[in-house]
Amino acid sequence: MAHTALVTGASSGIGEAFARALAGRGHDLILVARREDRLRALADELPTEARIIGCDLASEAPSVPAQVEALGLDVDLLVNNAGFGTYGRFHEIPEGRDAEMVRVNCEAVVTLTRAFLPDMVERGRGGVIVVASTSGNQPLPYTATYAATKAFAQFFAEALRQELRGSGVRALAVNPGPVPTEWQQVSGVSTRELGVPGEISAEQVAAEALDAFDRDRRSVIPGRVIRTFMRLSKPSPRSMQLRVTERLYRPRS
Repeated sequence: MAHTALVTGASSGIGEAFARALAGRGHDLILVARREDRLRALADELPTEARIIGCDLASEAPSVPAQVEALGLDVDLLVNNAGFGTYGRFHEIPEGRDAEMVRVNCEAVVTLTRAFLPDMVERGRGGVIVVASTSGNQPLPYTATYAATKAFAQFFAEALRQELRGSGVRALAVNPGPVPTEWQQVSGVSTRELGVPGEISAEQVAAEALDAFDRDRRSVIPGRVIRTFMRLSKPSPRSMQLRVTERLYRPRS
């Protein structure tokens, strides 16, 4: 019997790439996102069975487990991918938008992981993949809340992985660098504008992440260039990192 993977934010970008890669491995899918039309189109293309759940995770994440139960399915792999970012001076970002981001990028991850993890542990198999970001490795002026949510996602996944050792269940933090997706459209800035090196495709992110998951890695930064860049910048003092990133990310207007 095919295992079932639930992928959030599956309507585009990295989430869609995960769905396609997992279907290629023979997984049945539960695709979760706000845009049901895109989910239906994707489900029709996949070679395995794919169910869809239209859901705004900012407000409806607690409803997802009941909808999965109604489908009569067990979740063997949870891919917490849904998320978005904002860009600009914190006090100028529309009121409530960053709080909504925290609900999607952090609270929904906790809610869904708590819902599906106990059954995985009881079965003695399964896994949780959390898509964080290299942005979570340091404070980032002008994407302050986004970077903080991704630090949360990264640390949450890594701590889970340690807790789950010996249980048969795995956890992985995926920390992509620049990836051309709709994230840039939502946030209002592209990583190319900011000059962040090492851009790779969403498909490469999914492929390297699943390879790392197979090898029971704690975390992975997909892409050789951005891995090297992050490794070289890590020893620098936090104060220096903040000065450099403030200049790099400073709004041009």
